[in-house]
Amino acid sequence: QVQVVESGGGLVQAGGSLRLSCTASGLTFDDYAMGWFRQAPGKEREGVSGISVSGGSTDYADSVKGRFTISRDNAENTLYLQSNSMKPEDTAMYYCAATSRFWAWRTLRSADFGYWGQGTQVTVSA
Repeated sequence: QVQVVESGGGLVQAGGSLRLSCTASGLTFDDYAMGWFRQAPGKEREGVSGISVSGGSTDYADSVKGRFTISRDNAENTLYLQSNSMKPEDTAMYYCAATSRFWAWRTLRSADFGYWGQGTQVTVSA
């Protein structure tokens, strides 16, 4: 069975650092583009960042561009999301997702991602 598991969420102060990890099993990790999504209360789920199968290409939502970094370690089947400048507006449930559609790391449409983690809560205090 496919399992996608996020970790690293918690309480962060504004301006502080975040490092989320996502480990996938039961799939051939380097056959999948990966993405991070988030959903805040009362808002639709949005794509945060995506990364290509090889890790050679990345994209970011305008709201996090310049503040967040996505990366992957295919040898360890692990995806990361890092920031050193969190804002209260970043408060949300963060989800890791995998897609066999090679372009979806850029378009970040939720419907294109077939495998999802259960999410990890990130709360940023002012």
